[in-house]
Amino acid sequence: MNLFLALASAMVLGAGDFVGGLAAKKARAVVVVVWSNAAGLATALALVGLLSRSGSSWHEVFWGSLAGLCGSAGAVLLYRALAGGVMSLVAPTTAAAAAALPVVAGVLTGDRLSGVAVLGVVCALAAVLLVSLSGDGAGEPDDRRKMLRSLGLALLAGAGFGAFFVFLARTPSDTSLWPLVWARCASLTAILLLVVLVRRTSPRLSGRPARLALLSGVLDMGSSALFLVAVRDGSLAVIGLLASLYPISTVLLARVLLKERIRAIQHLGVVLAVGSVVLFAWN
Repeated sequence: MNLFLALASAMVLGAGDFVGGLAAKKARAVVVVVWSNAAGLATALALVGLLSRSGSSWHEVFWGSLAGLCGSAGAVLLYRALAGGVMSLVAPTTAAAAAALPVVAGVLTGDRLSGVAVLGVVCALAAVLLVSLSGDGAGEPDDRRKMLRSLGLALLAGAGFGAFFVFLARTPSDTSLWPLVWARCASLTAILLLVVLVRRTSPRLSGRPARLALLSGVLDMGSSALFLVAVRDGSLAVIGLLASLYPISTVLLARVLLKERIRAIQHLGVVLAVGSVVLFAWN
């Protein structure tokens, strides 16, 4: 059951990233994240009202807020990468980084990597190299730089999502969904401060981008709720990595709805990125 919930979390998150990426193509990424987080907070409060029967603790506030800050940073970076790059390449690269981080954290805290996990790391590194390759031609240096920039943002976004998984898993092991509320409170506050005080950007959004951003927030919170329920009774090393399979739905939606095309060598990189996540989960 926990594995099913983790996979469901991944598919819902991938759909949310696809929708958020579409919104970010028409509006600033940070503004999209503001609206997404607002919708996510409203969804989290509704879920708490329906499913939680107890109050919150300081441990939930601390770890939930820390997870939210990491997740919001990852979301901003991911939407910028999706807006300026090919979704079918950016999403798997982000997932490979998000999947590798729990493994690295485990090694630093005393875990030993098995042969399968080492193979997963190799596949992830090879995937990043292959998806960064572009065709040859005189007019393509700018496109290559743009792609490399998008992939760099994708790697950083993956690190943010990986940290989100790790920190959210450290919340107390009960049925409370309050950590999701504190995660959205922290992330929404941080993003609003960034938008209004630092970048002095209006948070206003209207029309189709606003609807897409709100839908993205609802889907993202639904994914987080599924993940939190799954990880409470499961292993972070398995649940967190299965939840990183979200590029499958992002890539499928991009191919079907946007008719995105990628080169054969880049397609191999996508396969390796998803394969690395599977190997980590198998480990």
